[in-house]
This record gives sequence, C-alpha cells and structure tokens, in this order.
Amino acid sequence: MAKMAASMVESGEDAFRKIFKFYKRRNPPPDFSDVIDFSKGVPSDKIVPAKLDPAAVSDVEAARVGLQPVRDWRAHGLHGYPGFIFISNPFLRGSQPPWVRQCLKTYPQKPNVCNLDMHMSPSDTQDIWDKSVQGLRRPSSGKREPKTLLERLRWVTLGYHYNWDTKTYSADHYTAFPADLHLLSLHVTAACGFPGFNAEAGILNYYRSDSSLGIHVDESELDHSRPLLSFSFGQSAIFLLGGTCRQDPPTAMFMHSGDMMVMSGQSRLLYHAVPRILPAPQGHPASEMEGCSLGSSLQDSAVVQPVSEEDWAVCSRYIQSSRVNVTVRQVLGPGQSFPQTPSSHQRTDAGQPGGYHDKQEDGETGKRKRSNSCDSADTVET
Repeated sequence: MAKMAASMVESGEDAFRKIFKFYKRRNPPPDFSDVIDFSKGVPSDKIVPAKLDPAAVSDVEAARVGLQPVRDWRAHGLHGYPGFIFISNPFLRGSQPPWVRQCLKTYPQKPNVCNLDMHMSPSDTQDIWDKSVQGLRRPSSGKREPKTLLERLRWVTLGYHYNWDTKTYSADHYTAFPADLHLLSLHVTAACGFPGFNAEAGILNYYRSDSSLGIHVDESELDHSRPLLSFSFGQSAIFLLGGTCRQDPPTAMFMHSGDMMVMSGQSRLLYHAVPRILPAPQGHPASEMEGCSLGSSLQDSAVVQPVSEEDWAVCSRYIQSSRVNVTVRQVLGPGQSFPQTPSSHQRTDAGQPGGYHDKQEDGETGKRKRSNSCDSADTVET
C-alpha cells in the first residue's frame, strides 16, 4: 500500500481519493490483500494493543447493554494513529439483534429525522417499519419490485440533528437522545479512558451493497476533546483512515458486524471514508444469529429487549444485503453553548448526504473542496 500510495501523490491527485476509487471499483475487482482484518488476530507491524480500563465498567453493567466483560474485549490500535481504538466485536453472543432492531424499527421513528423527510410528508414517514414489514417478509418473486421505505432509508439523525446544508448543529433542532444508545456509548467510552461521555448526537447510515461514504472529517461538534464512536451491524465494509491532509495515504481495514471504533485525541479529526460494502465473511455471520436464540444472553435488567421472531424475520432479511453504521458524538463540552450564527470556518466536505453515494463513480461531495495545503489553520479547529 505504501508504494502504491506514493505513486498516487506524485501523480498530482490526492492519495486518499485514488485509494478510495481503487477499493470502490467493480471491474476489475480490487486486491484486498492489504486490508487489515482485526477479527483474524493476524500479527501486523501496524497493529498495536490498545489499553482499556476494565475497572471502569462492571461485568453487570456491560451485560446490561449486551457487551462482554471489558477484560475480554479485543482492542487494537494502529501505529501512526494515536487515539484510534478498534474493538473487534465486544458483544455477547446473541446480543447484536436487539441493536439491529433498534436501528431499523425504533430509531427511524419520529421525532427523529431521516432522508425520506426531505421529499415526503411527515405522515408518510411516520411509521417506516410498519409500512415496510409486509414487503420485506414477502418471499422474493424474482421480479423487480418497488423498494420499501426501509430499503430507501439512507440516514437518520438523533439528538442534536445535523444540518447537512450548513454542516452545523443547533440548540433549536434537538430531540431526546435514545437512553439505551447513550448507555452503550457511555460504557464503551469509559472503558476506553473517557469517563463521563455525554451522547448528544447520532447519525445512522444505512448502506446497500452498492453504497459508499465519501472522504470527510467529522468536526462540526464544538468539543473535539471527546471521542467519536462508531458501531457496525450487518454486512462488512472497508473503512479508510487517513491523516489530517488529503495527501496522506489512508490505511484500509475491514469493519464486520459488531465491531466498534473510537476516534479520539490526534485521531479525532482525521479524514476517513467507506468506499465499499462487502458480504460478511464465512464464519463471521452477520449479527451472529446462527445457533442462538434471539437475545438469549440479555439480562432481565437489560436496556434493550429480546427480538421477536416476527421482527427478526424482517431484520435478518434486511441485513442479508445491507449494513447499518451508528456514529455517536458529544457535541458540547462543559460550559459550552451554541453560537448565535453558524461558524464560517466549517469544512464543506463532511460525509452526508453529499458524500453518501449509491452507484456513483466518486466518493466526494461535489461541493467546494478543501485546499490540499496542510497548514495549521487547515487542519485544526479550536
């Protein structure tokens, strides 16, 4: 990858974009041999152990949100990416289905906001799940059938609702953040050395097999000292993690169902992207549904409830060909409040919806591009 990336920089086109297009291409298919797979535990000179704090979360509290004891998590970092933590499926067996159900059935409900609201009336998007279940339960006829609303879902925002046009959050566009997702995020961040994390905003991305997420930096939050969390469910993806400049070639890694990422410290404001969705690998079934009852490992005090067979029939049909990614952010630091007017120095190439693509050649937004120069004003917001 390093040799390939060097030639890209010399060509005059930024290395990240070229590598993005390399992994996105369909014909000929790309070589995935350079992609890091944390689930295989294969030693790599790039992978380093990540230190966690097992005492920060009790086994009982971890189990309430479907997680293994922290001491059993497989957590890794990467050389050259201080503050980046990759946790390879820390969920208890059978504990992913309730979270998949929340992402498909609960979180898209009003008053939360989704992409369908942009061109449909509130009454039409009121019950996305109920209006989709019949179509998803129906066996495929082989004919081309209209997509259900759930299959047309591309993003949902929670808490402080992200404004895709201004790239900002605001005090007057807020709904209560889901308590269960807040508790999951609180425990994961505490185990990673960030106690007291306050989950204030969430973005859910729904990927079909031909979707991608363009090159972007998540920096609209006012406090960058708090980490960015990412949860992955369903099919697998290639995730590219770059640097603070577009000249920096990214590192490619697989994200499988149940994997989590924490971007903190120096890694909090790095360019990243998802060029490709891939089938979940053999031996790593999406959401680990084979051979276990739905939610069997959940405690009576669990914050999420077991999934009914009827609901799982819809969820499993959906994730057989799709992936859901949840990112959770703390927007405000202690004592911070929103400015009266949007900041004028926000970057303009954040990922959604402009950077989120189906069947497009380029992972970028088509809006104003940042300069490729890498001076201090270009890379750091305070």
